[in-house]
Amino acid sequence: MYKAYVFRMYPDNKQKELINKSFGVSRFIYNYFLEERQKEYEENKKSKTAYDECKKVPSLLKEYPFLKEVDSCLIRNTIFNLEDAYKRFFNKQNSFPNFKKKGIKDSYKTNNIKSTYKGKEYNSIRLDLKNKIITLPKLKEVKIRGYRNKEVILGNIKSATIKKEADKYYVSLLVEKDIIKPIFNPKSIIGIDLGIKDLIITSNNEKIENSLEIKSINKRLKGLQRGLSRSKPGSKNRYKIKIKIQRLYQKLRNKRKHLLHNITNKIVRENDIIVTENLDIKSMKENHTIAKHLTNIPLYSIISMLKYKSEREGKKLLQINRYYPSSQICSICNYKNEKVKNLSIRNWECPVCHSKHDRDINASLNIMFEGLKIYMKGLEQA
Repeated sequence: MYKAYVFRMYPDNKQKELINKSFGVSRFIYNYFLEERQKEYEENKKSKTAYDECKKVPSLLKEYPFLKEVDSCLIRNTIFNLEDAYKRFFNKQNSFPNFKKKGIKDSYKTNNIKSTYKGKEYNSIRLDLKNKIITLPKLKEVKIRGYRNKEVILGNIKSATIKKEADKYYVSLLVEKDIIKPIFNPKSIIGIDLGIKDLIITSNNEKIENSLEIKSINKRLKGLQRGLSRSKPGSKNRYKIKIKIQRLYQKLRNKRKHLLHNITNKIVRENDIIVTENLDIKSMKENHTIAKHLTNIPLYSIISMLKYKSEREGKKLLQINRYYPSSQICSICNYKNEKVKNLSIRNWECPVCHSKHDRDINASLNIMFEGLKIYMKGLEQA
């Protein structure tokens, strides 16, 4: 299994200069080969593969000597990143790859190269958590912070991604770990309905409010953005305001991650089978009545976190059909009340069994029952 560990980096001025050079080289290589691919397609209706492009690297190093100043793994990784961007586009996961711009998502990736000399094994990426130091190719030893409760990280380091957010530097380590999954013996099940006002509604009658929109930060952002629009392009004050805006956006992202990790950790830890709807988020965003509310509700992030965490912990995540009318069916007698299609109806009474329902909790119960049916069918087929 692969797991990522993110650390804050504290490079000195020389290391910062080399990191920024590496960002520039990564951006140059990406844009160079993206332009080549576009020209090749216009002229011959063909597109080169990443392996074809890697063959051109030696001639590029002669033509542009500054490429030799940075880590050699960076260039190859950037070419394969471009290949992935094309694959995601053809799979309709992303839009067409754009040219990279300075200061926007600056990052580069390097690999851990292993070698042996006189019976000793050496790694190009080494982590020393006791002394809070990471050794990276070209950069050598860099001070880090993070994971105070760990003295060592078990597993093989495969790669490291260095990135810059606002004026801060981070390194993300991809570690390959061996895990032993326990025998799956489920004792609990939960149905989850994802909402707008309430972020998560569970079949245990629990509602988790959407607290991702922080008013104090948003108010501060509006003031800074007004200041940015008034400042002169290229001035020092404009640069300072930009950094402040980037820091606030980073703060919002971190608060969102922290909240989502806490919620998903609790759900996975306490339940063996987790059932959600297979939502069509793209279509939901096309609906103008709810699209504006979805900007602060990362539905995709919640589902993806539940997926990898349940897999890691040996639990099961089941997703029911997106067209299943979970809100309309009475969870007591299974009567389908089509009047409940109207989203403004938050509470309703079943005309058959006269049970009173909270719309969202009733939906989460039906999601749980439908997930249980899917799980039982799977057992019968096995």
